Amino acid sequence: MSTETTGEGDDRRQSFWAWGWADRLPTDEERRELKSRIEGMLGFPERPLLDLPTLDDVTLAPPRVEPPADLSCAATTDKRDRVTHTYGSAYRDLVRGFHGQFDDAPDVVAYPERESDVQAVLDWAAEANVAVVPYGGGTSVVGGVECDGSGYAGVCSLDMRRMNDVPEVDEHSRAARIEGGATGPEIQDQLADHGLQLRHYPQSYEFSTFGGWVATRAGGHFATRYTHIDDFVESVRAVTPAGTLETRRLPASGAGPDPNRFLLGSEGAFGVITEGWARVQPRPPYRAKATVRFDDYWDAVAACREVVQARLTPANCRLLDSNEAMLNEVAFDGSSVLLLGFESTDSLSPIEADLDRAVEIAEGHGGRVSEGPTTEDRTTDADESRTGDADKAADGSEANDGDEDGDSGEWRDSFVEAPYMFNSLVSMGVLVDTFETAVTWDQFPALHDAIQETVTDAMEDECGAGFLSCRFTHAYEDGPAPYYTLLAPADVGRELEQWRAIKEAASDTLMDYGATITHHHAVGRVHRDHYHEEVPEHYLDALRSMKRTLDPEGIMNPGALL
Repeated sequence: MSTETTGEGDDRRQSFWAWGWADRLPTDEERRELKSRIEGMLGFPERPLLDLPTLDDVTLAPPRVEPPADLSCAATTDKRDRVTHTYGSAYRDLVRGFHGQFDDAPDVVAYPERESDVQAVLDWAAEANVAVVPYGGGTSVVGGVECDGSGYAGVCSLDMRRMNDVPEVDEHSRAARIEGGATGPEIQDQLADHGLQLRHYPQSYEFSTFGGWVATRAGGHFATRYTHIDDFVESVRAVTPAGTLETRRLPASGAGPDPNRFLLGSEGAFGVITEGWARVQPRPPYRAKATVRFDDYWDAVAACREVVQARLTPANCRLLDSNEAMLNEVAFDGSSVLLLGFESTDSLSPIEADLDRAVEIAEGHGGRVSEGPTTEDRTTDADESRTGDADKAADGSEANDGDEDGDSGEWRDSFVEAPYMFNSLVSMGVLVDTFETAVTWDQFPALHDAIQETVTDAMEDECGAGFLSCRFTHAYEDGPAPYYTLLAPADVGRELEQWRAIKEAASDTLMDYGATITHHHAVGRVHRDHYHEEVPEHYLDALRSMKRTLDPEGIMNPGALL
């Protein structure tokens, strides 16, 4: 696959510039096939096929600071470590990485193995005026892990991935204590010994960490009920420059403002999340699913709304508009597609009834069932691998694909491979990005129409053409969470300029129509200004006061969130 050098005999490593594993970067043949598909399907002008970069192409300034010799954890100024900790995984990150632009690389990368190591790094950084950026999987798409270090002696990236244990499981209460650096597969593997799962599956599941999920209020891919990491967290423990902060482990409390809420979504601006207790559950062996197609998009929207307002709580209620269905090779006939899925730990009876009712609602709005309904009983599947179910759950059908056939299977394959496809698109001069939001049902039609107009116009103005699609990632009783994907032919060398204009058009439209600037991608630095428009000024003052209390020297991830 890839020719990116990792060093003979080295363990598998992530790419220094792209999403995912270095050995999964595309071959020239794969890129040519995608190039032909994009030009043919979307009508884009001929795209270039640029050479993939190597680490030798990157020139770094020398580190401004060195880690102290007596630091209790491993720390390095190695080139590859600094480069791979510079950016997240957004389009603009991939573009800068592809072109070897790593001007804001951290000076030091530290790898704590225990909480005392984290405290030691923060103590050194506060005394030396070094900014500290907590780092999990590096999957931020909002500039959450990049820091230019202006006003600081240097920048230290604090990589938490060596703190990756699940040291305690309370099977009686169905909860687990999870360290902040544990990735999705690591959590899955350790909980499997107890017959349990966390069942939080963001698209970044393979690389992102528990601490990162909490710090960014990450959204999983269950369409209803268990939608955000918030729904799982019992308590959180964080190390701040002012000391350790730990909330009490409780199933619920009415005692004042919830202290967990000050850490959920804090994005490293106050401290470093080292561990937390999270609700876990057994794998649901009973599943039921169906695919419904609609000729009219707004009929599909109405059906989706009625399903969730009937409180049927489907695990999957994924609505793809016709462009999204075509892009992901689910449907090419111009229809919108609603993927429905239910699951249970008890029996098939309740979810069969719920699926039948959901299908009945969809058919009442003009939908036609193209696949299903089908059910699955996996209680006898004792040989299933520990991570196999996670792979199927981390797809577009939210653990409801018992097989890889049909619309759900096509969607799942496309969903899992999408971040890798971004790598290829960047290398052929295609601007590709996503943005997501949430809005009430009554406001969605006006918002959607405005997004279609403003973003399409911006792409045409900047790039001469463009393609926009939409899907619902989550559906609530009071509103949907639409997720938009855009593609446009970029001018190589002007990609970031073009991206900024299109991104600004999208963000301004969200604000104009009362939607949130982000539903599950966090604030970071990209969304900061629009986030400040969204929340009350006095609330921002309260957050600033909290930062002064917990981070008096202002070293924690400066520029993110606040």
